[in-house]
Amino acid sequence: MEPLQPNPTPRFAFGPRNYRLMFVGLAVLAAGFITMTLDTADYGEGFLGITLGPILLAIGFGIEFWAIMARPGTTAPVAQDTATRATVPSQPPTTPVYKK
Repeated sequence: MEPLQPNPTPRFAFGPRNYRLMFVGLAVLAAGFITMTLDTADYGEGFLGITLGPILLAIGFGIEFWAIMARPGTTAPVAQDTATRATVPSQPPTTPVYKK
């Protein structure tokens, strides 16, 4: 059995979708903090500072959690030895394909 050739393309933990979700989450978080600072009531105890701002922050943190936990678009390659083939159901090869 030959050793696997190194993959020349870098592999990142997150895919493009994850990064887009992270930027959207950061924008919602920023909107939440800005909304809380725009409250004109004393000590920020109006609707913007007590209700709307924290709701936007909770939504922003939820989006960030989703961005971290969502699967990236590509999957890791599956080992192709006989023991693995017997236990893993057959599926079409995924990129990258290792050449011998």
